[in-house]
Amino acid sequence: MDQSLESQIQTYLSHLEGLIRRGQELRDTLMRAPSDAATVTAMRRWQEDCGVTINQLSGGSKSHWLARSFSQAFLMRAADGRAVAGAAPAELAQQLLGVLGQAVASLTGADDKAITAASSTAPLPRRFEFVHNAELRPVLEQAYSDSRTALAEGDYQIALMTASGILEAIVTDALEHMGSNALSDYGAPAGKLADWSFDTRLAVAEKAGLIRSGCARLPEVARQYRERINSEGETAENATVTERDARTTGQVLHVIMRDLDPGR
Repeated sequence: MDQSLESQIQTYLSHLEGLIRRGQELRDTLMRAPSDAATVTAMRRWQEDCGVTINQLSGGSKSHWLARSFSQAFLMRAADGRAVAGAAPAELAQQLLGVLGQAVASLTGADDKAITAASSTAPLPRRFEFVHNAELRPVLEQAYSDSRTALAEGDYQIALMTASGILEAIVTDALEHMGSNALSDYGAPAGKLADWSFDTRLAVAEKAGLIRSGCARLPEVARQYRERINSEGETAENATVTERDARTTGQVLHVIMRDLDPGR
């Protein structure tokens, strides 16, 4: 197997395992308290994350067998076999877990429905084609995948810090492409761009019209993500990042990606 394909499959498997763990926890909680507001909200977010992953594995095709299985999971069957909308939350979680299990089985070659979307029929993601530094694009793709996996597995600190790093990298790339002479008209500080703080890069990019005001929502913990890395490149043990912080940072990242690539 091609090494890049094997790496891609392993990334998918890791992400699917995280989704399955979350789903099992939600299913068990919903069986005890099906109306708990916080759990219902978490269930909705999990469903969305499952949908994104299934769509990627299906190559964006709704006719793909896995995409169809995902859609059918939202239906329950009457005694005569008719599809009836509205499965109970715990039952829906169980049905979606079954779909995720099919995806894992396919990726590991446990059946003959191998997901070709992870190889030849689906192109590799091209979220960062707008980045001018071509060598940086695959690094960002991997980091983006790692951030989503961390978020799915509840590792909010890693998810936030990785998303923050991606955000800084794409804004820096845009600033470098614009050039120091042009940036001087927008209040750029003296010295090398590499010496600017994260906040300064965001502010200058906004003044220069490269991005809009989406970074106003960026949590303070994300703005200070550099300071949360110690001298050995590890995150501080006492760092506290909430799920809301991580998700908001990811949302801001998507907004800035659209700003820098209007054709998305």
